[in-house]
Amino acid sequence: MQKTICKRLYDTAQAELQKKVTCGAYGDPAGYEESLFRTEDGYFFLYVNGGEASPYKGEDIRRMSEKRASEWLAQ
Repeated sequence: MQKTICKRLYDTAQAELQKKVTCGAYGDPAGYEESLFRTEDGYFFLYVNGGEASPYKGEDIRRMSEKRASEWLAQ
């Protein structure tokens, strides 16, 4: 997936996956996944995808600061 945020392209196919968290089973309306990526330039972003009853309804990309990414990795 690709998304441009503040004139910067975030692309899951080009970035390096740091960690993936899955909650629930496939097809579960409350289930979701979060995948933290790091770009070649050192920027972090979170790819999210979830069911209708989850915190993430569908696919999205959200940019993250290095500090927030570090905190997310420590969870």
